[in-house]
Amino acid sequence: MHALTGFSLVSLLSFGYLSWDWAKPGLVADGPTEASEQQPSVAPPQPPHIIFILTDDQGYHDVGYHGSDIETPTLDRLAADGVKLENYYIQPICTPSRSQLLTGRYQIHTGLQHSIIRPRQPNCLPLDQVTLPQKLQEAGYSTHMVGKWHLGFYRKECLPTRRGFDTFLGSLTGNVDYYTYDNCDGPGVCGFDLHEGENVAWGLSGQYSTMLYAQRVSHILASHSPRQPLFLYVAFQAVHTPLQSPREYLYRYRSMGNVARRKYAAMVTCMDEAVRNITWALKRYGFYNNSVIIFSSDNGGQTFSGGSNWPLRGRKGTYWEGGVRGLGFVHSPLLKRKRRTSRALVHITDWYPTLVGLAGGAVSAADGLDGYDVWPAISEGRASPRTEILHNIDPLYNHARHGSLEGGFGIWNTAVQAAIRVGEWKLLTGDPGYGDWIPPQTLAAFPGSWWNLERMASARQAVWLFNISADPYEREDLAGQRPDVVRALLARLVDYNRTAIPVRYPAENPRAHPDFNGGAWGPWASDEEEEEEEEEAVARSRSLSRGRRKKKCKICKLRSFFRKLNTRLMSHRI
Repeated sequence: MHALTGFSLVSLLSFGYLSWDWAKPGLVADGPTEASEQQPSVAPPQPPHIIFILTDDQGYHDVGYHGSDIETPTLDRLAADGVKLENYYIQPICTPSRSQLLTGRYQIHTGLQHSIIRPRQPNCLPLDQVTLPQKLQEAGYSTHMVGKWHLGFYRKECLPTRRGFDTFLGSLTGNVDYYTYDNCDGPGVCGFDLHEGENVAWGLSGQYSTMLYAQRVSHILASHSPRQPLFLYVAFQAVHTPLQSPREYLYRYRSMGNVARRKYAAMVTCMDEAVRNITWALKRYGFYNNSVIIFSSDNGGQTFSGGSNWPLRGRKGTYWEGGVRGLGFVHSPLLKRKRRTSRALVHITDWYPTLVGLAGGAVSAADGLDGYDVWPAISEGRASPRTEILHNIDPLYNHARHGSLEGGFGIWNTAVQAAIRVGEWKLLTGDPGYGDWIPPQTLAAFPGSWWNLERMASARQAVWLFNISADPYEREDLAGQRPDVVRALLARLVDYNRTAIPVRYPAENPRAHPDFNGGAWGPWASDEEEEEEEEEAVARSRSLSRGRRKKKCKICKLRSFFRKLNTRLMSHRI
């Protein structure tokens, strides 16, 4: 009753929707005129052009068709004419979602179970795994990436152009300034991060990244033949912090009292207009009729930085629905059943086999994928082949104080952070993360009494069970009532954990400092250096009992210092 009352109050005060002239010229990129959108209806050749658009930190509530006060006319129109995915799951933070998209594998099968890949870590997407763009290249596709990588870059072999993309324009790290492309990974550890191919793109600084990326997509389409299949991976930096937007978009939300929400809303609308210009370019250059456009967020919205996942529970970085339920839709003239909402269970790992199948390629059990081909479920409305999702098992995350092996029926340590969905049931163990329900903060000062209506007292527990189909907002914990279901899902966690590979979360390397790389973030390790690192690690483990060895150089002393520091800070909260 309280939740419904709170929702109504917030709805009346903050869910106003402003109109916007759809025909108004775009501000993001040079777009074609309305007349140029018309194309003759022809039988589409095969295989289709694939355009995958990924947004960063866009909340579940932050799109017009979910009742948002943020204007997203392009996304609304594309989703309405396509298939909305309303049972679609992603990961709670950046690197895990991107790694699972490009490998089709859960984090436990890539060694990336813990946190993100940080700029100074000698880590990247495993080099022995065939990526989605590499598979599409094998099928004859031209592959291009524009936007945020965030899958490691310490060696040149880790770069996008070495992992299956013919061209790349974007940033390698997790977040950069939208205009200067500077990124700081701690006090005094700052560098430039905009790359074209494998070179630093100094000359492109000063352009707002959302606009720059939309323009690059338009240029790729203008110079490419529609007769050759194309894969475009557009990973917008928007709407990740820092909260920056061109002034003309901010003006539209001048009546919004909360400053963070105002800036965030402007960034979302700017991104929406970028998607409009990309769609126009697809039509202008003859790609649209034989294209599949997929739109996806990468994780839940960051509620402390303007985002909203209302009415879902939690936020970015948590395994509550607000952290892992994704925004997603498919828009394509090739869909057999359009203009509908799909409740089929879909996970971000499913795009790998689905898109390879659309491209005419093949995957087999030998590929070790965790994803399923869900195209029949999306295009034709069939049942999804997926019945469960392993959200993650993270053995390095802070263990819950009240968890134990005994609490997990002797088969699972409930102190370990883990989450799994099987059928209608969702189980969480350990510390799932911040678990409040947070309404959109459109007011300058949100009244504390309303905020506290949705506050959760710190519970002395480490196991939660929800029937997600009946209770998508995770308000009724059934763990105490259904111990049989809890035990069954814990057993599934045990089964998955047997297949997990060791977590790879190495200590930060001071050699990565941009000052050693011309002022820019970029690869710093060679094969020889990596071998030396491994030999040093072995030597250190053998000499622990004999005390600390003398280092032969200043850089070695710095490495030792950062390794020790990183050991203490291993489980960073995102």
